[in-house]
Amino acid sequence: MLDGKRKSIQQMAARLVDGDEQCLQQFVNQSPWPWQPVRRRLARRLSAAIAPEAWIVDDTGFPKFGRDSVGVARQYCGALGKVGNCQVGVSINAATDEASCPLDWRLFLPEEWDDDSERRAMAHLPEQERHRPKWQLALEMLDGLREEGLEPAVVVADGGYGAISEFRLQLEARELSYVLQVKGGTSAYPHDARRDAPIYRGTGRPPKPRYRAKRLSPKTLALAAGREALQTVSWREGSRGKLSSRFLALRVRPANVRLRRAAGEDDLQLAWLVCEWPDGEDEPVKYWLSNLPAETPLERLVSLAKLRWRIEHDYRELKDALGLDHFEGRSFRGWHHHVTLVSLAHGFLTLERLNPKAPAPA
Repeated sequence: MLDGKRKSIQQMAARLVDGDEQCLQQFVNQSPWPWQPVRRRLARRLSAAIAPEAWIVDDTGFPKFGRDSVGVARQYCGALGKVGNCQVGVSINAATDEASCPLDWRLFLPEEWDDDSERRAMAHLPEQERHRPKWQLALEMLDGLREEGLEPAVVVADGGYGAISEFRLQLEARELSYVLQVKGGTSAYPHDARRDAPIYRGTGRPPKPRYRAKRLSPKTLALAAGREALQTVSWREGSRGKLSSRFLALRVRPANVRLRRAAGEDDLQLAWLVCEWPDGEDEPVKYWLSNLPAETPLERLVSLAKLRWRIEHDYRELKDALGLDHFEGRSFRGWHHHVTLVSLAHGFLTLERLNPKAPAPA
């Protein structure tokens, strides 16, 4: 938390009166202290202090030179805005509009690392650590936090997670509520679509009921509802006043091959389709799916959909102020130690901001 543009170990040691670079390197990179209990305690402490409205699932990139840092590969990096050489970390953050903090982290391992024994040895990568999709890493963290007695009110994520049918199905199997951004290629039936079977003629196997209506895109469903269904909703104060836009929410039955197979003989589940359709646009610009109850007000759906701004705020502070992306070590353990220590610093600052007795900043 000290001033200084670069938060690498060498630079931080130089800023400390009694800074011992070797000791700091040992503590972060080689020391065997387990990071999991530290994160669990941080998650409990911050969850109690924040009382989160949602847990936000997201990932962030760490640009790197070379190929030996654990998990590094040419992949999409949000920090660069393009494909580049980077590591990617997946996190779950507890959030309200007023405060947020990381609860847990996972390092995403590209498939090329599974069989690269040389790089795995150099990075001290445990044998059980293998490539898993980011959405599976998110589920792993959700399960771990819930085992600690913490429960999300709602899970929020962008289209990189919301577009994955299996991720949504796994959240529903865990009886977790969600508001997930989805892409325009998502398909769904109108809420009143029903399965039916042709008349049985008495020959062959009786036909099974199935949906015969055409599956529609979110855009088509929104355009069919029309502009008259739009409502202006404000969700928070921005730097230039209240943020607001026009939205509509429709009850639909998300439908694709994976969802139909999962439903089996049952009807497809009803869900909310939330569409943002700003004034002056010919069609909606963003879509979300949610399994929140049918009586959920549009204002709550919108506020949760828009809560993702907090994680972008967190990533910016974690990187710019606390050095999240300044780690220069290469090991798996070192990476996890580093993101844990940065999360602790962020948690401390969050608690200070929430403390009504804390002195006002100069």
